[in-house]
Amino acid sequence: MGSLGSLIPLLLMFVLFYFLLIRPQQKRQKAVQSMQGGLAKGDKIVTIGGLHGIVDSLDENKMIIRCGDGSRLTYDRAAVREVTEKAQEKNVSLEK
Repeated sequence: MGSLGSLIPLLLMFVLFYFLLIRPQQKRQKAVQSMQGGLAKGDKIVTIGGLHGIVDSLDENKMIIRCGDGSRLTYDRAAVREVTEKAQEKNVSLEK
């Protein structure tokens, strides 16, 4: 019974660390991976270095970002911190 009593605080600490540190970090990583995987041409983005631009073209691991002055820069997808505005899908409907 004495050894079980000394294991309980250790187990409680592990459970506490899991719910306060490990689990939220895993959720953030999944959200970032989902955001980076869902990038599309025309999305307005900000990189981890603070560059603001528009996605010009996408590859499997790389993308080309068009900046405000017209220059085009190649970055890894992992360099995207956030998507500030999703590309608008242009739906052209022919009405008569």
